[in-house]
Amino acid sequence: MLAFALALLGPAVVNPAPAAAAQIIGVDNLTPTRTAITVASPAMGRNIDLQVLHPAGGGSRSTYYLLDGLDPGVGQSTWTNATDAEAFFRGKHVNVVMPIGGQASYYADWITDDPRFGRYKWETFLTQELPGLINAAFDGNGVNGIGGLSMGGNAAYVLAARHPELYRAVAGYSACPDSAMAAGAIMFSIANRGGNPLNMWGAPGSPEWAAHDPALMIDRLRGKALYLSTGTGIPGPHEAELKPQLAENIFLGGPIELGVNTCMVAFDQRLRAAGIGARIDYHPVGTHSWSYWQDALHASWQTIGPALGA
Repeated sequence: MLAFALALLGPAVVNPAPAAAAQIIGVDNLTPTRTAITVASPAMGRNIDLQVLHPAGGGSRSTYYLLDGLDPGVGQSTWTNATDAEAFFRGKHVNVVMPIGGQASYYADWITDDPRFGRYKWETFLTQELPGLINAAFDGNGVNGIGGLSMGGNAAYVLAARHPELYRAVAGYSACPDSAMAAGAIMFSIANRGGNPLNMWGAPGSPEWAAHDPALMIDRLRGKALYLSTGTGIPGPHEAELKPQLAENIFLGGPIELGVNTCMVAFDQRLRAAGIGARIDYHPVGTHSWSYWQDALHASWQTIGPALGA
């Protein structure tokens, strides 16, 4: 009788089980102000390692997501490996969240899994899965900023334009926030590391590229604290330090920085035409290298810190 009644009512409606939520599955307190965490990410289908710089005491604080470049560090972000970021942020009332990994990912949701890199869903991870976990575990107050160097700086502006409600401040250190203008360099950088660049957003000029171009979404940056910095590619004071990477800085980092400079001038003009204020540091010298990004990180905090209340 019951079966007959159910048949009259039609097929049963089965509510799907809720999708698994991201969760922190590992915590290693490296120092009183630096913690390594591992997050199980359903979007990525794997575990993601991060490190967080944070105040030693409790209390509500804002969060600054600091992204790496094309070739992230192993075991830690290159920000802590190649700069004084840990010492710089010590004593500042802010969480600094640094993902580990994501080579040539542009911290994007790729439209197709890549044979070399696997599943890249970094945008979903960074904007949907991670913030709530960081706020809960590290007393975050929901006030966020995002920054990065080179690839990470491009991604910071892309994510801020696509999720304007999430970030109050954005920084790009030697970054080109014009995806169309940088398309050739982006495609080459992915292919040069063994990936298929078409797996990210398809071919340049496609709707997906337009949907990830801050230059086409410039008004979504209005009201945010914006910072950008660039050199000219001409060797400067840090090249005089005769570090082991000197030749690479000059012969590779020089031309790259010159291209960044050209892109940044064009992006600056777009901001000005839209009446959007930004601090843009143009340096007469400087290559695409870490010593200059450390300087820029320090300089940017005059703009980023107050916007985050930090």
